[in-house]
Amino acid sequence: MQNIKKVAIIGTGVIGAGWIIRCLAHNKIVYAFDKDIKLKKKLLSEIKRTWPFVKKLFNKKKLNLKNFHFFTSIEQTLKDADFIQECATENYSLKTKLISTIGKYAKSNSIIASSSSGLLPTRIYSKCKNPERGIIGHPFNPVYLLPAVEIVPGKKTSKNNLDLAKKFYKSISMNPIMVKNELPGYLSDRLQEALWREGLHIINEGYATTEELDRAIEDGPGLRWSLMGTFLTFHLAGGKTGMKHMLEQFGPALKLPWTKLKAPKLSKKLCSRLISGTAKQAKGKSVAIISNIRDQYLVDIQKLRKKYQKKLR
Repeated sequence: MQNIKKVAIIGTGVIGAGWIIRCLAHNKIVYAFDKDIKLKKKLLSEIKRTWPFVKKLFNKKKLNLKNFHFFTSIEQTLKDADFIQECATENYSLKTKLISTIGKYAKSNSIIASSSSGLLPTRIYSKCKNPERGIIGHPFNPVYLLPAVEIVPGKKTSKNNLDLAKKFYKSISMNPIMVKNELPGYLSDRLQEALWREGLHIINEGYATTEELDRAIEDGPGLRWSLMGTFLTFHLAGGKTGMKHMLEQFGPALKLPWTKLKAPKLSKKLCSRLISGTAKQAKGKSVAIISNIRDQYLVDIQKLRKKYQKKLR
């Protein structure tokens, strides 16, 4: 199973659809599962909407929909798959039960990956047949364009299956992040959640609107982060001696009570500020229209970024 060609996607919501589109763009045979056959039409519409962006990013000439198969039977979906990507709701009970079912019907050596964004793999694979093949493959939305995927092992995951998963994700133009050991929230979501929680406090206390906070990231750190992360950015902030001077100068500020790790209560007042604030930011544009703008931007920025990443890496 060195060259994984047949992929099963369990669940066709936003994340599942993203995996399907990305795999089709890389000429994989895709078996998609969902309980409602009506979702097939919605999925095909999303494939067609996103294809112009996917085509440009990956330099593809055409989309081969003959590689796409939709099933409402999980057994039929899994029988030929070499790699399975589960995309169900973020819930321990639901995922543990679903993955147990997947393990029952999947081929004994097929890799099973969960798109979970924070649950522990050891727990959700606790009732799965051959748990050594179980991993977390946590992507980022939109999955069909963003290259990051966090690969998180459970306590029983074998190194060989981790290596195979890494190879598979690379085959669909992703950049795997190998998390050394399982931890709740993994890496990126822990960082995102810290920023999200702090933002909620600022809005809740009336210091800024959602738009003002977004601008604080968009026009500042966000522009740097698209090329280099927090640590290399701070290394540059230290001048000639880099991180050494950065720690000496700004390290004491870590003791100041600037931030709050505990999230505020999502009161009616706070929810109202978040909902009205983002509605104002949308300026009457639908989610679909804003998604198209975002997708075109992500294609263009990634093409530009490659030019500069080569100089850093």
